[in-house]
Amino acid sequence: MGLPTPGTNKIQVLRAVEDGWQAFCRAPWAFLLFQVLALVVMAPFAGLLVGGLIRLNGPEPAIVHPIAAGIGLVVGIVGYVVVALWGAVGLTRAAWLSLEGQKPSFRTFTRWDGAAGGRLLLSAILLAIVVAIVGAIAAAIGTGLSKVNVALTALPVIVFAIFYIWFLVTQKFLLQLSLFGVKQPVATLQAGINGVNPSWWVVLWLAIVESVLHGVAALFSYGGLFVLFPVMICISTAAYRQLFGSQDHTGLISGAQD
Repeated sequence: MGLPTPGTNKIQVLRAVEDGWQAFCRAPWAFLLFQVLALVVMAPFAGLLVGGLIRLNGPEPAIVHPIAAGIGLVVGIVGYVVVALWGAVGLTRAAWLSLEGQKPSFRTFTRWDGAAGGRLLLSAILLAIVVAIVGAIAAAIGTGLSKVNVALTALPVIVFAIFYIWFLVTQKFLLQLSLFGVKQPVATLQAGINGVNPSWWVVLWLAIVESVLHGVAALFSYGGLFVLFPVMICISTAAYRQLFGSQDHTGLISGAQD
């Protein structure tokens, strides 16, 4: 069964916030402890990444041989991305089960799903490529127009900014669509456009509400942001279920329950 017909479902922002908060409250310590675990596992890779960048770009003579620094940088990037995908998949899978009324076990968070992580990574890469291509086209047009009139260079910048905002809002549920909706990156981005466009302004309002919540959490420094991150995933997943339905089209949940 495919995704629901675009425009057939509507988002209720305040209900999504309420449902997301209740989902988090079903297993708050599990959500937070898994975040701690993911950060601990990620820390050495982040250290390798930063250390490699510093050593490769630092003044000569390098403390570490450039090849060793390069290997450390590659290992750091790969490890960091893999752990980030593991964390995103685990939190989103647990959010989905919690929204179903279940209390997710810690294994729900920690179970590795390479296929789901791969779908998310490819979709994110494709998203970055599309934005980069459109940005490059806008820059090239701006360069050409500058030879005619410097004031005209603002036109492609404005057009790109409008496209950027519109496109990113349509991809608000890229995480959930990659994990629960479709299995191909191009289809994932297209599903986001088709599904969000009829409710674009409401999804933008949801993004604004989440930004306000981020601002409030920031008042409590890193602790507030740390707690808010899984709450935001629960809220976004609740909104996704309102718009796209509550069916797991990829088998991510059934795989976790095997």
